[in-house]
Amino acid sequence: MAKSGSPPDELVFLPLGGSGEIGMNFNAYGFGPPDDRQWIVVDCGVLFGREGNAPGVDILMPDIRYLAEQQGNVLGIVATHAHEDHIGAIAHLWPSLRCPVYATPFTARLITGKLEEAGLTGKLTVKQIPVGGSLTLGPFQMDFISITHSILEPNLLAITTPLGVVAHTGDWKIDPNPMLGEATDTAALQKLGDAGVLALVCDSTNALVPGSSGSEATVRESLTALIGTLKGRVAVTGFASNVARLDTIARAAKAHGRRIALVGRSMQKMVSAARETGYLKDFPTILDETELADMPPDRVLYICTGSQGEPRAALARIANDSHPNVHLAEGDTVIFSSRVIPGNELGIFEMQNQLAARGIGLLTAEDHFVHVSGHPCRDELAQMYRWIRPRLSVPVHGEIRHQMAHARLARELQVPQAIVPANGQMFRLAPGKPQLIDEVPAGRIHLDGKVLVAEGEGLAKDRRAMAFAGLIVVSLVMDAKGRVAAPPQVLAEGMPEPVQGAILRAVENVIEANRRADPDDLSETIRRAVRRAAQDAWGKKPLTRILVTEL
Repeated sequence: MAKSGSPPDELVFLPLGGSGEIGMNFNAYGFGPPDDRQWIVVDCGVLFGREGNAPGVDILMPDIRYLAEQQGNVLGIVATHAHEDHIGAIAHLWPSLRCPVYATPFTARLITGKLEEAGLTGKLTVKQIPVGGSLTLGPFQMDFISITHSILEPNLLAITTPLGVVAHTGDWKIDPNPMLGEATDTAALQKLGDAGVLALVCDSTNALVPGSSGSEATVRESLTALIGTLKGRVAVTGFASNVARLDTIARAAKAHGRRIALVGRSMQKMVSAARETGYLKDFPTILDETELADMPPDRVLYICTGSQGEPRAALARIANDSHPNVHLAEGDTVIFSSRVIPGNELGIFEMQNQLAARGIGLLTAEDHFVHVSGHPCRDELAQMYRWIRPRLSVPVHGEIRHQMAHARLARELQVPQAIVPANGQMFRLAPGKPQLIDEVPAGRIHLDGKVLVAEGEGLAKDRRAMAFAGLIVVSLVMDAKGRVAAPPQVLAEGMPEPVQGAILRAVENVIEANRRADPDDLSETIRRAVRRAAQDAWGKKPLTRILVTEL
């Protein structure tokens, strides 16, 4: 708390990931005077890389240097739920913060597995908060209110501070019958609203979608009926994290006399974590992939990873018939119990075409009721605002168009104020009116193999250039008098042979015209000549490197 005569306490909100994008959620709340704030972090997630934007980079994470510089004032990371875009960066970024991590049991189990894989066992133990529990960190008192989503144990955090209460939803929907786990605690939400809420920081993913997202119970009915109509082997793919959906698929298989196998490591990990934390107690018996291979086709059902066309996932290998244990043939069926995440279309359609070319049937959410979203549509957003009744709306977890639509809806619902934050923008939530008070660094960090690399270091740019126009390396040996002492060596990768000839001639012409030269000047002259020759011969300018060895 601020001392007499010192700057007054403020409550501030700072997103470093997840605003203006779907994924990589990282939200910080600060309390205290500007020069001595205490912080909590809500969620610490990743965004999955796309080859077109970041070749060779699988995972993107938020740049958290601003909070890392205040490491001693960060009281903890609190996870709302266990999706990768909310917990996937903890093991990578925790060494920069070195604060406690808190989560409910299922989420804690999955975070612990990630810490083990990262070699952090013994350095960090995730502190478990019971479902419906509470936590106090400095000036922040947090109540975990059960809501529904497409994973077990999602929580709305009611964050109480001396300057007001913030309701932070995480990801959510309103599902009256989620099939597994707790239903939305509407009584707690209404009680929260009755007590008075300063701000609602809320998921915006489906803010442009009318109506409601639908219930897992309805999907269970539809999938069970659909599977009963199929002949041959059946493979169902979806999001491994949706444990209720996995339970539905397994029960539907059992209802129609089919045995199941889990195909893909993430499916197996998710079911194991659910069982260890008290869920799936009567889940049907799981067989090994090899045990199903010799069974009659109409008794087989595989639950597979790879619904988004991931090239190394189980379904991609099944589609190109390279999986060691699972083989589908004409007359078999694949059900996509999932949606297409924007950006994954090409990979998914290529995989579906491979399956279709082999006579394998495809059933998707476009033509059958096999999936519901885990995020709130407009009717559900309106209901949340009626329960919470905040004085301020703060749309997060969405692209800008989603956030803007969410803010407009909040104003239509008579919320007095709405702000649309961007990553790196720090807003004062209290006291007084909300106000943008600072902008801090908020870029991205790439996990490049096993190495964390700042986005601005240019690796992705160089890789994109090489993918488009190849690479040229010219090696020169020069003596002390500035003369080329050996024939130049030219390495050209990723370009047609005639272009390579034009490049070599350009190098030789420059050397002939510059019998004596400064090494740096000659290097730059050759670089320009090579790129110009490639442009004239090919219409492209390759990535060009000149290596000079001086004797």
